[in-house]
Amino acid sequence: MGAEYLLEATHLSTWFPVKSSFVTQKGSQIKAVNDVTLSIRNGEVLGLVGESGSGKTTFGLTILQLVKPTSGSVRFKGSELTVLKKAELRPLRREMQIIFQDPYSSLDSRMNIRDIITEGLIIHRIGTKKEQKERVAELLSLVGLAPEYASRYPHEFSGGQRQRISIARALAVNPRFLVADEPVSSLDVSVRAQIINLLYDLRMKLGLTILFISHDLSVIQHISERVAVMYLGRVMEMAKTESLYNDPKHPYTVALMDAIPIPDYQSRRPFKVIEGDIPSPINPPSGCVFRTRCPKAVPECASVIPEVREIGPEQTVACIRA
Repeated sequence: MGAEYLLEATHLSTWFPVKSSFVTQKGSQIKAVNDVTLSIRNGEVLGLVGESGSGKTTFGLTILQLVKPTSGSVRFKGSELTVLKKAELRPLRREMQIIFQDPYSSLDSRMNIRDIITEGLIIHRIGTKKEQKERVAELLSLVGLAPEYASRYPHEFSGGQRQRISIARALAVNPRFLVADEPVSSLDVSVRAQIINLLYDLRMKLGLTILFISHDLSVIQHISERVAVMYLGRVMEMAKTESLYNDPKHPYTVALMDAIPIPDYQSRRPFKVIEGDIPSPINPPSGCVFRTRCPKAVPECASVIPEVREIGPEQTVACIRA
């Protein structure tokens, strides 16, 4: 860790109290993120992948301080975010923005596109009304939409167009860091590649750093320099994209790789299904949280929480058998 990293999360945990339940003990907590250490370099795209319920979105919200962590550290440009008050965070919020998963619910249907994009400029007191209007036109052109669309409303656009508007809104205040939370998962397959290419081009043009969250390894592969694999609140493996795809080390990563569809029938490998469902984060398994579904599990896995250890150049894994 050091100056080359824009954001550093250290031993980060985010737990939520269970307010009411007939089947859990009083005082139970949902361990959405559990002791995660992860750093993102200036200008890189880091992919964060895992099944639904693995804690990816909560991690993204926590590093932005949209959800307060239970413990741990989040440093952005060297500043510790977890100790800052709301007023102290505001200047840094200009530099950290988020693109939400669902472009249908994340845009206010009562506001036109100009008002949606201008909202951040008004909050941060950026520009005059004329300059804000010009900025909206510039942003719409930047994301591949006509500037005259500014007077229209969200219901007049397709899912892909709405996500372009969401991207324009996130870029309005000139951020350095974006959390892209499953930005293509709700879109048609034909539109996904367009949005991924747009984000890649914007990253190169604007010098953005991006945490790209997805449950789809085939999507992550095309945009990320490094990939972190998350399961039940913990990072199982992290590596450069090429290394991870060519030689995955953690049994969970291997299982995710096996699930990637291959169009060429002749090249298809046997499809291996991960047995069972992801356990409840209220009562995760002891030891290694993946052991209840792991084909390589041994008795020791139930009692030992595997440390994240380096096994190669920029490749770490949390498994006693890897």
